[in-house]
Amino acid sequence: MSPELPEALRVALRVIDVIEEMRIRYHVGGSYASSIHGIARQTQDIDLVVELTAEAAGALARRLSGEFYVDEESARRAARERRSFNLIHLATAIKVDLFVLGNAPFDQEEFRRHNLELVQSEPERRVFVKTPEDILLRKLQWYRLGGEVSDRQWGDALGIARVQGDKLDRGYLRRWAAPLGVEDLLAKILGSNLGP
Repeated sequence: MSPELPEALRVALRVIDVIEEMRIRYHVGGSYASSIHGIARQTQDIDLVVELTAEAAGALARRLSGEFYVDEESARRAARERRSFNLIHLATAIKVDLFVLGNAPFDQEEFRRHNLELVQSEPERRVFVKTPEDILLRKLQWYRLGGEVSDRQWGDALGIARVQGDKLDRGYLRRWAAPLGVEDLLAKILGSNLGP
């Protein structure tokens, strides 16, 4: 892999290599996705959403156990309960969080909409990433669930809105803002999207 890549991304790509070999559907979310679509910021964690059965979770844990600390039973339980578990890269202590795809309508919709995005040019590498609209809605949801005190979540959401501007599908954003309980936050973000 290219040496100029951030270390966290190099570690995440190793996980994605195995996920892709196992034909597990996934996409990148969290702060790395918001950095791709908005204003980049350093992050030591990479979030992946994965479509995972308990059997596949166990197999994934076994495949990665030489390079990562991962508890196989925790991975299996997370898959059964549609929760999250993490992998800790033994050489760097970088954490990769795996969120098992949920059944909620928005979980399914954003997973259906993800796109391949270029993350490395030499050699060229593309990975599935949440769309700008979907990561913006998630950031607003996490901001609300966190008591509306996280400058990072709000800053990430604002960065996406400012960088993407008129390219954002506002109809899609408004359609999902109500069921996610973030209509007012979305209005504020879009209202502040007037310039750099």
